[in-house]
Amino acid sequence: MTVQEKREKRKNIKREQIIEIASELFSKKRYHEVMMDDVAKLTSIAKGTVYNYFSSKEELYYSIMKLRIEKLSSSLTNKIKNETNSIDALHSFVTNFYMFMMKHQNFFLMYRKESLKADNGICIELRSREDDLRELLAGIVKTGTLKGLFKNISDDFAVNVILGSIYGAIHRGINNKITEDEMTKEREKTFDFVLHGLLSGFDNNKVFPLINKTIVITRTVEQSKESSAIFSELGAEVVIFPTLEIVPPSSWTQFDEIVADSSKIDFIIFTSAHSVRMFIKRCAELKINFDYTKIKIVAVGSKTADICRKSGLRVDIIPSKFSGEAVVDELSKYDLKGKVIFIPRSAIGREVLPQGLRELGAVIKSVPVYNVSLPSGESVKENIARLNAGNPNLFIFTSPSTFENFLQIMKIDDPVKFFKGYLVAAIGPTTKSSIEERRVGVDIMPDEFTIEGLAKAIVDHYKK
Repeated sequence: MTVQEKREKRKNIKREQIIEIASELFSKKRYHEVMMDDVAKLTSIAKGTVYNYFSSKEELYYSIMKLRIEKLSSSLTNKIKNETNSIDALHSFVTNFYMFMMKHQNFFLMYRKESLKADNGICIELRSREDDLRELLAGIVKTGTLKGLFKNISDDFAVNVILGSIYGAIHRGINNKITEDEMTKEREKTFDFVLHGLLSGFDNNKVFPLINKTIVITRTVEQSKESSAIFSELGAEVVIFPTLEIVPPSSWTQFDEIVADSSKIDFIIFTSAHSVRMFIKRCAELKINFDYTKIKIVAVGSKTADICRKSGLRVDIIPSKFSGEAVVDELSKYDLKGKVIFIPRSAIGREVLPQGLRELGAVIKSVPVYNVSLPSGESVKENIARLNAGNPNLFIFTSPSTFENFLQIMKIDDPVKFFKGYLVAAIGPTTKSSIEERRVGVDIMPDEFTIEGLAKAIVDHYKK
């Protein structure tokens, strides 16, 4: 770090120190009661030095407001753009707005106390930022209404009621001096209150079969978000709990040798969307253009098939059931004697598929193209807090790894005791068997081994 960079860093630290002290003063006193002398004394900085950072009390005040509201607006916009449905977007808005204000309580008290009626340029900009937040929330409500998820009410009315509910919850939290753990619970209660006021099922008999159900989904982050949308639109509150992180294999040597000559391959079997993505990525890195004209491509599952097609791969075979046994059964219709079948897969894939195909006379080239590892403790810290804050009804596991990793992340020594009183759903027989090996009962398993099939099975279970 250069001398100039060090100087700039010290300056920013001192500026933030001034802002924090001034925020506390402005939140407790009226604007005209706060003096620059008070700020200087509490920061142990000479009054003249304070003026080097802010030319006036007015500039200091509006710098605080502008800095915080810009950060809030930017944070909410970035989080919401990654959500796949209106309920998840609403959850992001409510919970992140609540947590931001609880983190910056002095700013919140300033924000709520002042009407910002001055007509100077800074104040106009602040009102514009506030309008951006309202428009962001109105957009979520409007989209949810158009899709039939929310009641058909005035956007402006909904925005005012939602913000009023959040403000009330924040005031309550500040007055009660609640802990961080209590904040996590309060934010979810606030969202639950807002959501139940908006859901259209309360005024037009539209059915949300999973309403009042809290479901924990354990997959990768990307898969969990996609799966979350399906259950959120059925009315459930979804707790995303990533248990897997997709990483490259320890070595690409075997893979590279096989793909060097595609003319020797008769079939490629993709067992997951991850295997497709990693296959495509590695071939691109090697600058290899596969000749697929004489190769039959097998995709295990509709999602895997979709990824293949989006990647420009023709899919020839999709087994009726999404399991290794079903693939073997489907390919038994072909003469596989001496045929080379390439299976790019997970490093911990089951041996049922390659073994079954060998028994049909095929030559199997099965190599890892990805591995699964535990997410870092820091990356799941908030997910653990949300899980502990809620009262889940159901846990979903989509592979043996998601189950085992969940036990490891949560430090569960006695799975039977932990899952007592909860429903457990498994996406297919392999996952079900792994869970049952730990003497944990599986309550729900679909006939179709997909997340959509699982959603249907869960709805059917609750209808009974």
